[in-house]
Amino acid sequence: MRLRIERKKEDPTKLSIFLMSIFSVLASLVILGFIILSLGKNPIDAYIQLTSWPFGTIAGLTQTLVSMMPLLFTSLGVLIAFKMKLWNIGAEGQFYMGAFAATWGALFLFNKISNPWIMLPLLAIFAAAFGGAWGAASGWMKAKLGVNEILSTLMLNYIAIYWVNYLVYGPWKGKGSYNFPITATFPKSAILPQYTSDGLNLGIFLAIATSFFVYYLLRWTKFGFHMDIVGDNPTAAKYSGINVGKMTIAVLALSGAISGLGGMMQMSGVLFRLQPNFSPGYGYTAIIVAWLARLNPFVAIVVAFLFGGLLVGTQQIQLFLQIPFSLVSVFEGLVLFSLISGEALLRYKVKIGGVKV
Repeated sequence: MRLRIERKKEDPTKLSIFLMSIFSVLASLVILGFIILSLGKNPIDAYIQLTSWPFGTIAGLTQTLVSMMPLLFTSLGVLIAFKMKLWNIGAEGQFYMGAFAATWGALFLFNKISNPWIMLPLLAIFAAAFGGAWGAASGWMKAKLGVNEILSTLMLNYIAIYWVNYLVYGPWKGKGSYNFPITATFPKSAILPQYTSDGLNLGIFLAIATSFFVYYLLRWTKFGFHMDIVGDNPTAAKYSGINVGKMTIAVLALSGAISGLGGMMQMSGVLFRLQPNFSPGYGYTAIIVAWLARLNPFVAIVVAFLFGGLLVGTQQIQLFLQIPFSLVSVFEGLVLFSLISGEALLRYKVKIGGVKV
């Protein structure tokens, strides 16, 4: 039997892409329901717990916003790279490096600074620089050595995570930590203004402001225009005078800087100390958020909010229904698989023995 895949002549419309995204999420929820059923639990009860607490109560909404913040920063980071068809899978590592830099600055380099108006901008710049350097390293390897950025960014994730683990289990373990692998607590000057006892802080507003910045950058600047040209046709961009190598390094550096900034916000706004496994995979979930948002910085705000609620809701169903937290990863994987499959069906047609499917 002969199988043939052909690209469709017409690109999918915005409406068909939107409907496909909705269908992908619904299909993932249905499959997730069967998985929950196989665990001996009622999927309806699970969905009620999943949505009622994070979106239906003040305390739950606060926690949803707190979870949304790192997701929005990291999704904006990968969104910029994806816009130029650079597949940055390293937001997790860049997030970790931002958290590392913020901790280094708060506890060791700038710990004598008592004014938060000086300390916090310094930490933000420091974290963005380290996250940016982590992204730029992959950009340099791609531009100069031809190394695939998917592999390099993914591998750098592991280096960043193990580096942080080494520090918190070793030289940075706090004296008052009772032998737990955590650093000392940040000084007051390194903590973002808090608005509720549940951890809602200035970082969420800075994350939303970053969405506006990213939109402006992509839509209204020469840099964003060059990104479009390089993303559409690198060869044509090269002949038009654009330095594709420099653009690659710059875009991945900017992508990493925004994710690194998210790491600093998580440390100064939520956790106040570095610890192992402080991220439940924000950098990986960010890929799905950016994809579902169709690389639109404003839509990313909404999608990050929904996925923040999903993280909070899953903690609830784990508590009340004893369903494993790893179910969130299963759901994210299902959504990503459905999105990619739907995208392929929209752009390609499959013929089996001359019959179109």
